[in-house]
Amino acid sequence: MRYQYFHLSKIRGMFQVVFFIFLGMVCLGGNAHADENQEEVVRQTVEDSVKSLLDKFNKEREFYDTEPDRFFNNMDVALSEIVDFRRIAARVMGKYARKASKAQRDNFVNIFKKSLYATYTKTLIESGVFKINVTKAKINSRSDERASVNLDVVSDNGTVFPVVYAMHKNKEHQWLVENVVVFGVNVGLAFRDRFEGQMRKNKNNIDAVIKSWTVKLDIVKPKEG
Repeated sequence: MRYQYFHLSKIRGMFQVVFFIFLGMVCLGGNAHADENQEEVVRQTVEDSVKSLLDKFNKEREFYDTEPDRFFNNMDVALSEIVDFRRIAARVMGKYARKASKAQRDNFVNIFKKSLYATYTKTLIESGVFKINVTKAKINSRSDERASVNLDVVSDNGTVFPVVYAMHKNKEHQWLVENVVVFGVNVGLAFRDRFEGQMRKNKNNIDAVIKSWTVKLDIVKPKEG
């Protein structure tokens, strides 16, 4: 298989995918047990939740230019209820999360979210129509508190981006997204590798790394043929 290299700052379709990877992250309420019917229940719940969240986005998008604080605050509230940003941020920080203070960890969560919104929202607002198809869900065979959900994100030009959400069940028995894989690229690991690289570059100055953090990624997209 050949591969084609994309830089997210140059490809509109990939901008859409990366933001909607996060915008489409969904919470699955209730208990999920690994029986023959539960995986279909999980899949359908994801599908319904994606639709609900996209409806929320479309309702709020008119305020992006006129009332940006309202737009970002409302979307942050919605996403924070269904995405485990704190867990994701801790994994991105990796071993440095244990060395960081609570204030530094909290600051990184906020910077992580703001960077995500600032990087991708404008392009998303200006982009064309697309859709998300939830194809299947699978409970982890080793733990009924883990699940994966497969989706196809279809861009406005018809390009299909395969996405997998890694889910975990929290103490409140809610299913939350803790990681994403797109085109086989583990986004969480990619961010963690960048964080480690920035720590080396900044001589382990964690405050400098947090302050300069961005969420832009280079992704290698498989090329047919």
